[in-house]
Amino acid sequence: MTPTPDTAEVRQLLIVEDDEAFARTLARSFERRGYVVVHARNLEEVEALLEEGDGPSPGYAVVDLKLNGEASGLACVQMLHRHDAEMLIVVLTGFASIATAVEAIKLGACHYLAKPSNTDDIEAAFGRAAGTTEVELTNRSTSIKTLEWERIHEMLAETGFNISETARRLGMHRRTLARKLGKQQVK
Repeated sequence: MTPTPDTAEVRQLLIVEDDEAFARTLARSFERRGYVVVHARNLEEVEALLEEGDGPSPGYAVVDLKLNGEASGLACVQMLHRHDAEMLIVVLTGFASIATAVEAIKLGACHYLAKPSNTDDIEAAFGRAAGTTEVELTNRSTSIKTLEWERIHEMLAETGFNISETARRLGMHRRTLARKLGKQQVK
């Protein structure tokens, strides 16, 4: 089927987010910009949507890194990229770390944004999918707190975001880890 001028401009967006209020707000904002938005709450819903195959595959996706339970948005990124390697996928997270950013890009995301991010930030990230050499390099050394935060998130990614297993591997009490995560969480 050859796209008509009316269908050529249709931009489909999949939002994978377990926070209903945030997903609704994001969906409305993207719909005002001309996107057709589909919402999934978890990996199983994404899988079901892809299997249905009613109409064209979404060209864009916004995936939350940490979904309810022990689910990881990284598994969604991997599944979406396998389904359509051309899909532009942006990962949003309140638990940003270098380790999860690297993994998200390796698995097929075009960009990784820390929350709070708005529709402008996300749409700009879709536009910067190819990357740029114009990123400013800094000479600032990394703080101990940042290194600790990155190590915690690297281990979280390795354990599939299992708090108990992460705490065990890091040699700390589960409550201590939960406290550290609670202090650093970006809302």
